[in-house]
Amino acid sequence: MCDTCGCGAHDAKADRTIVVRENLLSANDRIAAHVRGHFDAHGVLAVNLMSSPGAGKTSLLEATIAALPPGLRVAVIEGDLETENDAERIRRHGVKAVQITTGVACHLDAAMVHDALLGLPLDDIDILFIENVGNLVCPADFDVGQHLDVVLLSVAEGDDKPEKYPVIFRNADLVLITKVDLLPVIGDFDVERARRAIVRLRGEGRIEWVSARSGEGVDAWTQWLKDQARRTPRRSYAEAHAH
Repeated sequence: MCDTCGCGAHDAKADRTIVVRENLLSANDRIAAHVRGHFDAHGVLAVNLMSSPGAGKTSLLEATIAALPPGLRVAVIEGDLETENDAERIRRHGVKAVQITTGVACHLDAAMVHDALLGLPLDDIDILFIENVGNLVCPADFDVGQHLDVVLLSVAEGDDKPEKYPVIFRNADLVLITKVDLLPVIGDFDVERARRAIVRLRGEGRIEWVSARSGEGVDAWTQWLKDQARRTPRRSYAEAHAH
């Protein structure tokens, strides 16, 4: 795992590890609040996408870009350990994308996102997608300045993932069950078991079933995004930073 969030500090004393982790999260939260202030000032809705590797975050974004109305302006921050592969896929659709390569870090943090904003024209963005590093553990702990958390669960992963990784699902504003076109050939994914597990963790929150390949559920997902974007007011910088 990584050393930036404390999950790699296996040789440290437990009490010292807890203190270091608390300090890291406290400092991160201050930067995240500042980042959110930027988004609020420019009327940008920031959506943090989290999932295991291979759950289909980038494919979903490509389908989303194609499905959203032209007047709704989007941009993407991509997080990966290495390469600009995902950012290049997004750019092919004519959408601004900034790649963050984290090296050994298994998550994005607020400072990384703050630095990435230098490459984005916030006045020309309505929705900013932050595609986090593929991981169901560490990204759940780090506020990156987002307004909404969306967690993807691929049917190829198994229906027990919410029970195994409860924190990230518990705090999700929306859970997307992805790659549902594969359900006919993946016989051991119990749709109802997955739904019940998610409901036990977070109550009767929104769950959508989508396939970037077939297009199933994409309209419901994009409608949810449009509804959320309409609720995002554009405020002055002073208003956004007032406490």
